[in-house]
Amino acid sequence: MEVAFGVLGSVTAWDGAGDVIALRGRRHRAVLARLLVARRRVVPVGRLVEDLWEGREEPPADAVGAVRTFVAALRRALEPERPPRAPARLLVTEGPGYALRAGPEAVDAWRFERAVTAAGTLPKARALAGLEEALGWWRGPAYADFDAETWARAERSRLAELRLHAVERRAEAQLALGLAAEAVPDLDAHTAEHPWRENAWRLLALSLYRTGRQGDALAVLRRARTLLVEQLGADPGPALRRLEADILAHAPHLDPGPGRLPTEAWAQPADGPQKRTRARTVGSSPERVRAHGDDAPQERNQAPASGGPPERPRARADGSPQEQARVRADGGSPGPARAHGNGDPRGQGRAQTDGGSQERRRAQPDGESPQPARAQADGGPSARARAQADGDPAERTRSQADTGPADHVWAAATAAYDRTVAAGARVRLESAVGLLRDLAVTGGGGLEAARGHRLAAIAAAAELGDPELTARVIGAYDVPAIWTRVDDPRLAAETVAAAERTLAALPPDARLAVRARLLATVALESRGTRSARGPQAARQAEGIARRLNDPALLVFALNGVFMQTFQRAGLAPQRDGIGAELVEISARHGLVTHEVLGHLIRLQARSALADFSGANRHAAAAEQLAERHELPLVGVFTQWYRVLRLAESGSARPEDVEAAYQDAALRLDGAGMPGLEHGLLPLALLCLRVRHGRPAQTEEHLDWGPYEPWARPLVSLAHGRPNDARATLRSLPEPPRDLLFEALWCLAARAALAVGDRDTMERARDELAPAAAELAGAGSGLLTLGPVARYLDELAGALRGPR
Repeated sequence: MEVAFGVLGSVTAWDGAGDVIALRGRRHRAVLARLLVARRRVVPVGRLVEDLWEGREEPPADAVGAVRTFVAALRRALEPERPPRAPARLLVTEGPGYALRAGPEAVDAWRFERAVTAAGTLPKARALAGLEEALGWWRGPAYADFDAETWARAERSRLAELRLHAVERRAEAQLALGLAAEAVPDLDAHTAEHPWRENAWRLLALSLYRTGRQGDALAVLRRARTLLVEQLGADPGPALRRLEADILAHAPHLDPGPGRLPTEAWAQPADGPQKRTRARTVGSSPERVRAHGDDAPQERNQAPASGGPPERPRARADGSPQEQARVRADGGSPGPARAHGNGDPRGQGRAQTDGGSQERRRAQPDGESPQPARAQADGGPSARARAQADGDPAERTRSQADTGPADHVWAAATAAYDRTVAAGARVRLESAVGLLRDLAVTGGGGLEAARGHRLAAIAAAAELGDPELTARVIGAYDVPAIWTRVDDPRLAAETVAAAERTLAALPPDARLAVRARLLATVALESRGTRSARGPQAARQAEGIARRLNDPALLVFALNGVFMQTFQRAGLAPQRDGIGAELVEISARHGLVTHEVLGHLIRLQARSALADFSGANRHAAAAEQLAERHELPLVGVFTQWYRVLRLAESGSARPEDVEAAYQDAALRLDGAGMPGLEHGLLPLALLCLRVRHGRPAQTEEHLDWGPYEPWARPLVSLAHGRPNDARATLRSLPEPPRDLLFEALWCLAARAALAVGDRDTMERARDELAPAAAELAGAGSGLLTLGPVARYLDELAGALRGPR
């Protein structure tokens, strides 16, 4: 079986059919990543132990055994057809450690390096096609899962720098081919994200000049000088100074003659390590807001939402260079051919529009045979790609016919926006936030990028010193939220702080709707905390929205109210009412994403109330809307709901339900929702075991995430250590007041009943009593521990006994 590996994004492996290989826990993935960093060299077991448990005072006593367990599991996943006791051929044991003997074409980062190097020796048209393809392999920052690990830091930095160099080489190739207008948008975004790269500023200014925008070119050079002088204390280098003088003098060599190379093209050294800028969205057109965080553009025709593989080896030139540049806006073409699922190395993708089963389809817009255009064995572009890049008229005509009307409208509209709205204009910030809002509901990298760039947009607005503009930028991001644990607590806290500062700075005559959006933001982003400010802000936002009779504002405010309805157990009926109002208002006014939110809230609430026929109707309604409007994240929740329904039906064997949960967990990988994903699968499996009277899982490598305090007593009991369970229960914190509040208290109750901990039993009884009519945990729409009443009966019986 041929295995491909991806590190230009999250660390992923794909089998020969292009399907994602399940790599189980984080430590398994860390072992694979560490071996990939080693580039076929042997990594001693001792070094693996040090790196995997980096940050601890010392590794656990059984760390070496755990590493061997991880390696064994990886071998089974990577070579499932290897006969028992046959030697491994891919992940091999050598001397004191292990090595991953991946082939030279098997790892996307290795192919990327060769492609960038080869671009310096190819004709410019072929170089452009090759660089386009290579940059499309990036799905996010390199080794994105391990950004905090010391052992990955050097390799991440090296690859990030190589990508930036490739972006600039691509622009140089475009300029050499007379495609200056196509180079401008990407260079605009590139300089905004990496403002210390003088070569990028030079290329942007030259591109603008060659498109007849001399004033904008000079403004770019002035902006570069200001940044360098004010923030680095350094004057622009000779290349920038010479270009400014040449533009002012209308030097003839700047004119875009046929085949003319830009000044100093292909001779610029790569800049050193770069600093980042907070205000990355200022001066960059909204269609260029990055879809994968700080380090990487999202590929154009691949399926980024679930971390799909790069096309290996494949040319991405399904159109002329002009069409490639237009469609290359991060996040891909918004046309119907865009896939939202697991891709594969052979250019196919998995569409996730139905919310359940995944349907294979090409991640290309031309709708031809599913066999992809192959590149040459050396990683160069295909014959068709070369023909297009070289300007073959037949291929250009075919490419233009391949793109749909939506693609043409997108290209024309974004080009017009970039031409007419001046770089640095404040309206670009508000436009960018609107795009981020749309990007967030695409899932995967889009959601992650939208979160990160949202904060950059807020910072950029705040730096302009206009509270009302800042308020609009903060409040425009009314993306529906269903899960009660935030994905990035630091980002949420900073957003709340920015919203509160802006509320205080608004003038007295500021519009009420602007204030209400800030209040709704506070309510949403402070979910899961015990602060009284969240419920207060939610009530205030709702009150203003109802007085203004503004449907869009009201559904945003109701989302905040929903997030603050967890002050005690047993509030599923209240949340069901909120969901019903969301559905009714949104359906009447065409607010599709909030209509979906309403159905998902009702799915959760009806599950908690054991009304699965009602929950089924809302799951189906949400999926129909998701399919019609391309909302792939909806399928994550409905697939997990169906496993919950299977578990609650009593008709399936526990091992079948466990397998269904394992499949559902694969859908979370790359969905861009760490607040939902982290620790959820172990918790769901624990609830299933408790429901069937089985002991907790005891594997040492399990990552319980935020649920560890409530799982630990049951794990201690499974190990036969009741005294450890008692000690843990004595310091057990109160569960977060969220969708899993009742489930975590039921786990605590089960452990307390087993060891006779009366204090914990009394606490659990008091907290669970208001939810006596509900199913524990089913209000999440993801898992269940059965009726709360059963736990209350057991607690009451135990507490009636002697002390």
